[in-house]
Formats: sequence, structure tokens, C-alpha cells
Amino acid sequence: MRQLRIRRDFLLYPKGSVLIELGDTRVICTASLENGVPPFLRDTGRGWLTAEYSMLPMSTPERNMRESSRGRIGGRTHEIQRLIGRSLRAITDLNSFGERTMYIDCDVIQADGGTRTASITGSFVAMIDAFRSLRNDGIIDRIPVAEYVAAVSAGIVDGEVLLDLDYREDSQAEVDMNIIMTRSGRFIEVQGTAEQEPFSRDDLEKMMDVALKGITELTDRQIEILGDLN
Repeated sequence: MRQLRIRRDFLLYPKGSVLIELGDTRVICTASLENGVPPFLRDTGRGWLTAEYSMLPMSTPERNMRESSRGRIGGRTHEIQRLIGRSLRAITDLNSFGERTMYIDCDVIQADGGTRTASITGSFVAMIDAFRSLRNDGIIDRIPVAEYVAAVSAGIVDGEVLLDLDYREDSQAEVDMNIIMTRSGRFIEVQGTAEQEPFSRDDLEKMMDVALKGITELTDRQIEILGDLN
């Protein structure tokens, strides 16, 4: 695992905000609650949680055009936004804050691999801080989160199983995986792709073993930062 840093209260205005750094990857994650839900949830009394993700133009060695300038959001961005949203909805009681929407915003300011997994791990911390602030303001009466969740990458590079791949490793990987898990060891999502030759079940189990170690390390750090979920 690359060196992990999480700085809370990174921005002034959101209810929850963090800067998460994994090696040279840096992502600002914020959480905010607004009135209203998508049409399919209106008059149900149920809330919603959704995510938006973007990369700054110079978050990579060569400048990328902003997607807003292109006039459309790319497929990769849609995929990552949905992944972040699914990962946090899986452990959140959406019936607990009425017809409101929790917005998770993840902005990559520097990318060196693992931006989607860093976004999930950092957003969890920002979300808990937001819910605590909302509880203190009397808007909700409890923290509606069941357990800790984090995400990490694993892969095979030159025949070796690696954890938390940086960009160079990821670009050379024979197999690339992203694993999202709860602190109790339950899976939320597993994404795995053979970039070259198909991989074996033994390879899969080895990657899952190192991913579990990584998730444990990440959630230990979240617990160190946040304490109990109350």
C-alpha cells in the first residue's frame, strides 16, 4: 500500500470534505445534503445518494480537456460516478433523512493510479463527517451508516501480485482489479479484467487475499480518524 494521508475539513463550505492522498494520487471528496430526490423517489419519503467525479485538466502529465468543454460526460466518468454511488448506498440507510439527496463530489487534482478507489475511501470519511454535522444541526437524529467501507486496487504485473497499483504498474498490468469491501469483509463490488492472458482461479484468490489486507489497512485508518460510527 502506498502512503495514505487523509485531511479532514479541507474545504470551508461542505458539511464534509477531505483531501485523500495515496502516494501521488490526490482527490478532494465532499459530501452535502440538499432537499429533493429524483422523480422515481418523489412522495416515497425515501432519500437518495449520488456521486459526481471529475479530473482537473492538469491532474495528468498532459492536459485533458474538461468534459464540460466537450459538452458531454465520458463513459469512464459515468462508470466511476455510478461505482462511488453504489458503494456508499450499500451501507447507508436511505430512509433516514427524508426526501433529500446526499451528494458526493470527487475531484481528482492529481492522478497516479487508483483514483476511483481513493475516491470511495475518502468519500466515506467525508460522508460520515457530513452526517455528524447534520445530526448536530438537528436535521437527522442518527448516523445512518451500517459499517465502514473502503476500496483498493490489486493486479498482476510481470507475474507478481501487487496491491494499490500506481499508474505505471496499472498501465503494465496483466490483470487489473478494483475491490470494494466493508470492514466486516463483505463485498460490495469486484471489478477484474485480464488485459492480456486469462488469469487462473489461483491468481484470483491471491489478488483477493492482498486486497483484503489492503481494505483492513484502509478501514483501520478510517476508524483511527472517525472512531465509532455514531
